Amino acid sequence: MQSFPKPLSTTEEKECIKRCQAGDLEARNLLIEKNLRLVAYIARKYNALGKEMDDLVSIGTIGLIKGIDSFREDKQIKLATYCARCIENELLMMLRSEKKSARDVYLYDSIGSDREGNEINLIDIIEYEDEDVADRLNMEHNISMLAAIMEKSLSKREKDIITMRYGLNGNKEFTQREIAQKYGISRSYVSRIEKNALEKLRKSYTNHI
Repeated sequence: MQSFPKPLSTTEEKECIKRCQAGDLEARNLLIEKNLRLVAYIARKYNALGKEMDDLVSIGTIGLIKGIDSFREDKQIKLATYCARCIENELLMMLRSEKKSARDVYLYDSIGSDREGNEINLIDIIEYEDEDVADRLNMEHNISMLAAIMEKSLSKREKDIITMRYGLNGNKEFTQREIAQKYGISRSYVSRIEKNALEKLRKSYTNHI
């Protein structure tokens, strides 16, 4: 599958949204382009249904465009979260449309109704991510950025202590006292190293974005 451009920074996105809503087609196209990774991320969940990934991305992109065109800042919701819902809706509409001429059981099949008479689909009772998709995608991007900044900004000891303190890379979290015992230094010294390392990361991250 093709690679997609990295998302805009928060500041760049806000500026782009304002320009887009003022009728700037270049800003609209940039928002579409920079959110294609979100489309691909969501489309992967439907790839297991035997659909071609390129087709899913194409349909999902229609949802993305609808989301960008209908988004308003007064909705009090992030653009990526709003567009994720629009992409999901477009993909589900396509799948439901195809299902009319098929007998296969898909995740959106109705399995009954709740007490208020609302239809319940199979997908509703399975562990499933909805608007958290955008947050997770953003988190993965930030983790990747953090790893690069740590490698560039911190010494080996600083990296090791930050990794242990916050359980990065799937590791166990350690207390300052546990780290002090491991390195044979005082807890207060670990605290100073941690504080200095976090300040370095904060400055590097600010400069990066």
